[in-house]
Amino acid sequence: MTAPLPGARGPLSAAVLESVGHGRPGAPLPGPIAAVADADPYGEDLQLALYACYELHYRGFTGADPGWEWDDRLLGLRGGMEDAFERALRADVAGGTGPDDLDAELDALLIEPREAHGVAEYLKREGSLAQLREYFVHRSLYQLKEADPQAWVIPRLEGRAKAALVAVEYDEFGAGRAERVHARLFADLMADAGLDPSYGHYVDAVPGATLATVNLVSHLGLHRALRGALVGHFAAGEISTAPAARRMVDAVDRLGAGPACRYFYSEHVEADAVHEQVMRRDVIGGLLADEPSLTGDVVFGIQAGAFLEGRLERHLLDAWRVGHSSLRL
Repeated sequence: MTAPLPGARGPLSAAVLESVGHGRPGAPLPGPIAAVADADPYGEDLQLALYACYELHYRGFTGADPGWEWDDRLLGLRGGMEDAFERALRADVAGGTGPDDLDAELDALLIEPREAHGVAEYLKREGSLAQLREYFVHRSLYQLKEADPQAWVIPRLEGRAKAALVAVEYDEFGAGRAERVHARLFADLMADAGLDPSYGHYVDAVPGATLATVNLVSHLGLHRALRGALVGHFAAGEISTAPAARRMVDAVDRLGAGPACRYFYSEHVEADAVHEQVMRRDVIGGLLADEPSLTGDVVFGIQAGAFLEGRLERHLLDAWRVGHSSLRL
């Protein structure tokens, strides 16, 4: 199922969406297009334009010519936006290149703070059912394609790292059972919560902060040079998901959401607790045994994901604590 074209949020996204929606591959992009250098790398316009470019590598958009996926002009514009996005991320995260830096990042993911905070804790303790449903909307942009971006790294790995990552992906894709594919489980959650489970339905509703979290994993997956960062980002997600998922189970129970909502998170408590050691020992360990020079990239992937998730969490909590919606529409 393809997604409908979203509405533009500025000149960059207007150029991309006008081309993809109404133009033919090979034609000049409509102008004028604002210089990428003048755009906010985390802003609504650039993040939506980048999301639209990336979506061409997934399922595309309803009525869009598949040839846009490899259109050289669109790829050129995408490359400029990617450069701006990655430069901003590298400037905003701490960095680190050695094994000690990596161990510190991974160890920090395993430490449960004495006083938990964040969106999952807020929803567990004081959030409303309406806020829980908003959270599902934000997450739908990634969860309905869960584990797809990480699959791009498989041919870029070898040996122990490849075998272990494929084992994790096999679980993410339902271990051979279509009804247990994690993206399908999230679609079931959306329907159970009274939301539209259609792929890409809520693009117009979410802010740039949400799109940036999805764009990061697409960016890392599509670039072979960033395979280490993709592995770091994936590992961080698998390591940190189980504690947050336990809080989400409590939130779902407290707020009386349906059984499919509970099942999605309880499944992640079990699955990601198993994946944690596989990702750290075999995927990261195997990759760096073969390519120790990628240690810094693994650290970058962990830190960049945490940075963007932190921005999104602040957006949600700032809105909810003053009684506002976190959505655009």
